Amino acid sequence: QEQLVESGGGLVQAGGSLRLSCAASGRTFSSYDMGWFRQAPGKEREFVARISRTGGSTLYADSVKGRFTMSRDNAKNTVYLQMNSLKPEDTAVYYCAAGLVFSREARAYDYWGQGTQVTVSS
Repeated sequence: QEQLVESGGGLVQAGGSLRLSCAASGRTFSSYDMGWFRQAPGKEREFVARISRTGGSTLYADSVKGRFTMSRDNAKNTVYLQMNSLKPEDTAVYYCAAGLVFSREARAYDYWGQGTQVTVSS
């Protein structure tokens, strides 16, 4: 079983950058594909990015492509989301998730963190 803890959120001005981290406590982290999702107030949770268990493959939502980069360090049981050129519409709670299926669908993921707030001011 994986326990996931996100960190790195905060308040940033438009055009700024943040790096989110997600630390996993289980022993099988490298067996999981990982995803980042976000949920803004009044909206459904949406896919942001995913990375394969080896880190060799990534996929991004069109809304963040070219601005966000997802990576992982299996030796540290951690995934990252580097967010550049942030926009006010990126404001949301960001969640990391672990799953055995390489998917952009939230229901494909088995474990979730508690989320970290990202607020981008205009």
